Amino acid sequence: MSISLDITQDRKLLDRSNIRRVVISSWIGNTIEFYDFLLYGLASALVFGKIFFPTISPLAAMLASFATFGVGFIARPLGGIFFGHMGDTLGRKYTLMITLGGMGVATFLVGCLPTWAQIGVWAPILLVVLRFAQGFLVGGEWGGAMLMVVESAPANLRGLLGSIPQTGGFSGQLLATGIFALITLLPEDQLLSWGWRIPFMLSFALVLVGLYMRRRLEETPVFKTVQQRERQKATAAPGEKTTSPVVEVVRHQWRSILLIMVLRFAESVPFFLATVFAVSYATSQLGVNKQTMLNVVMTTCVLAFPMHAFFGMLSDKVGRRPIYIFGALFAAAMAFPFFWLLESGSFVLMVLGYILLINIAHNSINAVQPAFFTELFGPKVRYSGASIGAQLGAIVAGGFTPFIAKGLTALDHDDWTYVATYVVIAALVAAYAAWRAPETSRRDLTLDH
Repeated sequence: MSISLDITQDRKLLDRSNIRRVVISSWIGNTIEFYDFLLYGLASALVFGKIFFPTISPLAAMLASFATFGVGFIARPLGGIFFGHMGDTLGRKYTLMITLGGMGVATFLVGCLPTWAQIGVWAPILLVVLRFAQGFLVGGEWGGAMLMVVESAPANLRGLLGSIPQTGGFSGQLLATGIFALITLLPEDQLLSWGWRIPFMLSFALVLVGLYMRRRLEETPVFKTVQQRERQKATAAPGEKTTSPVVEVVRHQWRSILLIMVLRFAESVPFFLATVFAVSYATSQLGVNKQTMLNVVMTTCVLAFPMHAFFGMLSDKVGRRPIYIFGALFAAAMAFPFFWLLESGSFVLMVLGYILLINIAHNSINAVQPAFFTELFGPKVRYSGASIGAQLGAIVAGGFTPFIAKGLTALDHDDWTYVATYVVIAALVAAYAAWRAPETSRRDLTLDH
């Protein structure tokens, strides 16, 4: 009897230890993913226009720089399809090792690129190629990392534990912004010649830590259960053809994919507006010091950690839909006040604007996405469905937000009114989608939906 109890206790300890490793490794992976991706966004706003597009007007250079930022988002759905299929058939762990390692290599190579002054037009061409590779790999990273946690977590903690790795977006932003805050202290000629390369090259060291953590993980209990069922089916009906998970999810759960695409608008539009476009707009149009804007963003990133845990835990109690609807409506309400506070030029008021739009509106949405999105799909197509939906939604909602926002300000003499209106519309559309969505917090993740 005591031996049986000891074995049960040991298994519980092993399960807790594995869940802890899964959460930490997914957080590290997400941190690296967003460090790589958002580092590029900061460089687009502050550096790339000058060194990769120096022969065109400042406005055209900024638009071209933001357009290369968006190229990565075009590649993300392709990566979601490719790695989603791999993750649903070969396993979550194996796929995530590939995506993380590949992202590190692509980001490191960006830091090695020659500029326009050295090789002419080939410089922006190579930049676009590497940006595309980054986006392709990221397309398979987010969905896999999040469902690793959600599939490993106890049912009553999926929202909370899923929200923790999601803060990797802010730890990645904190790292990227912090390093950029340091290198912008350099004289401009040094910043443009070699200083901007340092953050990209540092990415490789972070990737090595992430790969070490992921190598020690086990496959999720849900995926093991699915594998066992598939083996039993193959034994009972040898020679029966199997359908690709990608084909299966597009054919039977396209509504869930479309739902995720729309839901992402309330999260991605405010986030990339505040962290990429607003940094450029405040420094170039409002005359705010670059260092001040970077400090504002870093303050917001620090506050994101407790806010994610709070909203994730709350979603385990009241459900995913109420939290998502609240966040989307709050984002719509805060779009205009955000710009009013930004125009003040006051550090305190700008921080308040970021807290309202990001730490409350965005963080409440972002915290529940891992659980909400993965719970929409059955286990055999979950990696594919969550990845494809999230990355398709990211194309317009995320990647082209800085480009669209810059274009909207150009329509009206650098006024931000159209940009704020765009945020309001995007958030309200997402709030309606969340209202129509099913509540998923009580679903059994081992069953097909």
